[in-house]
Amino acid sequence: MRKLGLLFICFIQFSCTSDAQEKINGVSFVASRDKATQAQVDEVLNIHANSAAVMPFGFMREIASPEIIFDTDRQWFGETSEGAKQYIALLQKNGITVMLKPQIWVWRGEFTGTIMMETEENWKKLENSYDKFILNYAALAEETSVPILCIGTELEKFVESRPDYWLGLIKKVRAIYKGKLTYAANWDEYKRTPFWKELDYIGIDAYFPLSDAKTPTVKGLQQGWQPWKEKISEVSLANDKQVLFTEFGYRSMDYTAKKPWMVDNNEDNVNLVAQANAKEAIFNEFWSEDWFAGGYVWKWFIKHDTSGGALDNRFTPQNKPAQEVIGNHYKAFKN
Repeated sequence: MRKLGLLFICFIQFSCTSDAQEKINGVSFVASRDKATQAQVDEVLNIHANSAAVMPFGFMREIASPEIIFDTDRQWFGETSEGAKQYIALLQKNGITVMLKPQIWVWRGEFTGTIMMETEENWKKLENSYDKFILNYAALAEETSVPILCIGTELEKFVESRPDYWLGLIKKVRAIYKGKLTYAANWDEYKRTPFWKELDYIGIDAYFPLSDAKTPTVKGLQQGWQPWKEKISEVSLANDKQVLFTEFGYRSMDYTAKKPWMVDNNEDNVNLVAQANAKEAIFNEFWSEDWFAGGYVWKWFIKHDTSGGALDNRFTPQNKPAQEVIGNHYKAFKN
């Protein structure tokens, strides 16, 4: 009997350990002009990813504009509902789950976190427009059995200024969509996001500054994570929710971990080692934590053969050493 008891305890411990290792190993599957093909999805499978963020877009003319324009014939195929549906179907056919993550693009690339209306009338117009945008994709997520829907990305001022609207929006979405919900808060926003308890994951776009070094080491980067990691885990505990990195990534350039959010068109020196080290450090720090659900690499272009490479200093890890780092870790934590 005692041996059976010990075996039962060991079984429970093994089961818990196995569950803890199951992670969302995702890529941010960038919208394209074209339909996705099987060959392009094969490249996602080759790095052992089990999930992909599909990202249709709505557009705003300026920061203070109350109208969100979406599903027009001027958009790229992958930015529309039709394109998102095709991407989802092909990914699901290959056993890859999807987070549907509709996003806003402001003309000239202005930061969405600063969207602010100048009058109450325009706030109401924006809320009505955002309802149409998100509820359209909530319906698509339900229709296609997508397991996760992200209801917004880096919209700090909108959230801060209109908290009651967001609580109401969550209720409207849940009336349509039965899957899990998250919101993609920017790295310096997530602690102030007021509605985590109403969602299923604490979503963070994880561009935390970690190091001032030109080529930071894995050890140095892991040290840089410690104060941030402690704060992230505290928010997870306080809300009793797992954390999901709705985006995480680093450019392949010098000083990549100093300001990881930078998306300018600089031509700073390519540094493939720095990018690979930063990826290694984030996996080492987070993927073994029970309170951490996983994340989505920023970013993965569907035309793999012509993306990234040794001369590219942008975010994509494709055809760079960072791709191998991702593949090795995703394989180790494969469901």
